[in-house]
Amino acid sequence: MATSYSRAWGGESFDGAKAALFVGDRLLVIRRDDRPDIAFPGALDFPGGGRESGESPEATLAREMREEVGLEMGRAEMLWQRSFDGVIRPGLVWFYLLRMAATAEAEIVLGDEGQGWALMTPETFLAAPDAVPALQARLRLWQSL
Repeated sequence: MATSYSRAWGGESFDGAKAALFVGDRLLVIRRDDRPDIAFPGALDFPGGGRESGESPEATLAREMREEVGLEMGRAEMLWQRSFDGVIRPGLVWFYLLRMAATAEAEIVLGDEGQGWALMTPETFLAAPDAVPALQARLRLWQSL
């Protein structure tokens, strides 16, 4: 199902985009590289990353999803979207909640970033001591709505 994601973005400046992507009823989680030159080395993370010149939040996320896990964002159903203040540096980041069919698991291919990927329940991600705290907070906020 193709979904339009552009309704909420008013063209303001932003730094990046991330998505909590449900594949069936589990979240797709990436284990970040364990390098000292990146934020949250070795932590559990969601697909997404930094904006490249001229991209919209949706284009940023679509590119990052293809690069990191080989999935096409246009096939996902959008459940929620919101902008937040950045955690790593000042600036705006977009956060999305998306869902794909459970069959998309067979199409996941880890790209050049990250140590691996897993599917886990939201509860497992929220309880993980090594998950990126801001992503846990954003997922909790969505659950509370």
